[in-house]
Amino acid sequence: MNKERELEKLKEEMMADAKLPFKSNLVFGEGNVGAKVLFIGEAPGREEDRLIRPFVGRSGKLLDKLFASLGWERGDVYITNIVKRRPPENRDPSLREISAYKSYLSKQIEIIDPKLIVTLGRFSLNYFLPEAKISRDHGKLFCIDGRYIYPLFHPAAALRSPERMGSALKKSFKRIPAIIKKVEKMKNL
Repeated sequence: MNKERELEKLKEEMMADAKLPFKSNLVFGEGNVGAKVLFIGEAPGREEDRLIRPFVGRSGKLLDKLFASLGWERGDVYITNIVKRRPPENRDPSLREISAYKSYLSKQIEIIDPKLIVTLGRFSLNYFLPEAKISRDHGKLFCIDGRYIYPLFHPAAALRSPERMGSALKKSFKRIPAIIKKVEKMKNL
């Protein structure tokens, strides 16, 4: 089975799963299913829920600018979230809610099989590294169960704190192509 069909089947399973929290729209993810880089955020916001697409609000516009700074387009990567539906009042997802989506995200990662996973913000970082701190571990490369994880500040945090987090995000984002080459080299050893 090809990746597109496998992802569509997974999406259908999620749509049929009545045990998943929230009744908002399912924002499954989008992009190149053969991408080297998978970006994972926290959960859809209001615009994402309305348009049924990840990262299309203010944070998404910043993310698009960051892609452009590398000469990339949104379609060159794959973008998703750990939680696939918008929490009420745009609140943070709970551990129980994150756990409810865990097997689906694991399968999504398995299907896409990226060289590098870029986590955006503390929730997606803590999904892979529960003891990590985004302020300490931003811009560092980790290998977890054979997957390379590169945590970055969430674009929303960068918008709230442009001098500190915004400049750090831009600097670390520029390193992604070099990180991919490093990961490919390590995987070929």
